[in-house]
Amino acid sequence: MKEWGAKLVGAGRTRFRIWAPNIPAVALEIEGREKIPLQPEGDGWFSVETVAGPGTRYRFRVRHDLSVPDPAARCQSDGVHGWSVVAPPQAYRWRVEDWRGRPWEEAIIQEVHPGLLGGFNGVAEHLPALAEIGVTAIELMPISAFSGTRNWGYDGVLPYAPAESYGTPDDLKALVDRAHELGLMIMLDVVYNHFGPDGNYLGTYAGDFFDPHIHTPWGAAVAVDREPVARFFIDNALMWLDEYRFDGLRFDAVQAIANNDFLDRMAAEIRSRLGQDRFIHLVLENENNDAERLEPGKYDAQWNDDFHSALHVLLTGETSSYYGDFADRPAERLARCLAEGFTYQGEVSHHLDGRTRGNPSGHLPPTAFVSFLQNHDQIGNRAMGERLTVLADRDNLRAATVLLCLCPQIPLFFMGDEAGSHTPFLFFTDFHDELADAVRRGRRREFAKFAAYSDEEARKRIPDPNAPGTFAASRPEPGPDADEWWALYTKLLRIRRMEIVPRLRGARSLGAEAIGDAAVVARWRLGDGAKLVMALNLGDRQAGFPAPRGVTLFAEGEAGAPASVAVWLDKE
Repeated sequence: MKEWGAKLVGAGRTRFRIWAPNIPAVALEIEGREKIPLQPEGDGWFSVETVAGPGTRYRFRVRHDLSVPDPAARCQSDGVHGWSVVAPPQAYRWRVEDWRGRPWEEAIIQEVHPGLLGGFNGVAEHLPALAEIGVTAIELMPISAFSGTRNWGYDGVLPYAPAESYGTPDDLKALVDRAHELGLMIMLDVVYNHFGPDGNYLGTYAGDFFDPHIHTPWGAAVAVDREPVARFFIDNALMWLDEYRFDGLRFDAVQAIANNDFLDRMAAEIRSRLGQDRFIHLVLENENNDAERLEPGKYDAQWNDDFHSALHVLLTGETSSYYGDFADRPAERLARCLAEGFTYQGEVSHHLDGRTRGNPSGHLPPTAFVSFLQNHDQIGNRAMGERLTVLADRDNLRAATVLLCLCPQIPLFFMGDEAGSHTPFLFFTDFHDELADAVRRGRRREFAKFAAYSDEEARKRIPDPNAPGTFAASRPEPGPDADEWWALYTKLLRIRRMEIVPRLRGARSLGAEAIGDAAVVARWRLGDGAKLVMALNLGDRQAGFPAPRGVTLFAEGEAGAPASVAVWLDKE
């Protein structure tokens, strides 16, 4: 099994290896030294072992006029066009040595963007407050090296190297260490379906890395059916989980990878190599709503966009774009989501041009679904990046938050939600020259189909992704009623921790139904036999809530009135 990149093999010696099947020769450049030819190993692989210790700056000469970074560099200096750096994987001295993680049922996740919080060290400073309100896991948006100093993270081009603007590899390990000191899990969002537009040189020497016959919204798909490509990504996942001790990974938009065999292989290898003595959590984002990937032994859960979409329609009345698939009978669609996980289980999606989406999911446990009211996508993919705090009625949003935090599905919320932030989360990049112009035009063109941005003058109001002010405006700030949101989250997460989490293993749905145009009631049999009931009304008319039995865990508003919610536990 051949490994990509630079690996220390002895005192002061490193083996360098690269897969370059489309060129005849590769040379190693070490700063301040003569070029060293790599030796062909067959099947497109080249390698050399030489004197080079930690901190050595190097790159690969792939053409007489082009030197490129190592695509598997563990550390990068001077940007994604600069020098790769030999990094010792075991140099960091861990403070927490006995951390095994936490069971998936305990997960209460906040998604954070490291750059907006001040890099890895800034995120570490943020953790005690999250632990205080009851968060048990944070999920970092992608951190792989990207062009410039500002990016959502989904334009990464060096998947093994943490972004320089966020901190060093040791800074990242210190963040993981700090999370574990506080009893928090820490997960990482990884992007294995495409590379960003600036700094990806693979096509110049390894065009076979991509499959020109399968296209994604971001270009040709990665060819994971080829062993060197599959190895590149599986080893990357193992690196984050082993060397950095992350507790889990969230795999971005795996429908664009278009290879379920690869997904299953990756999960199996991770669990075989690392899952014996630790809790390792693997979560998918998958537009296909593929329940088969969530069977035992594969992936723990999937981000459930259906939960978000149904609630977004109920909270805002918006029905454009993908919300159109939830425009009719949104309460019924939410009820199905609460009862069976996915709303779309093989039905036609008009947003997907009449294609069917999903397969049956009602047999899966509630914890196979990560639910959210909003995340980076649903906020940042809006032209002006508005949060639900400025789009929805406050009382309705509070009621929906109760549903999110206390239903048996795994809850996820976005940074700033716990403080009722009104700050937008905009789309931002740090590209320059022609690429910057293209991204700016593309961003504005994307919204031309919306009535509010149908004319050119209106589209000019859409923030320039490359402007530093767009990034600065996206930092979460507490909202005007931050204390009330903080108190609500603290109370709800305490109830979840005390009353819901201990009963989640073995939980199953007892069904859910719409009890009005914007009201639902849902029931679950929990693992200890108790029955959990939730009733929610987001409409403007009275709804017929069932009479509570047992212990009321939380209630807000007059039962069945607009913006009301009730949650009770029947232990009989």
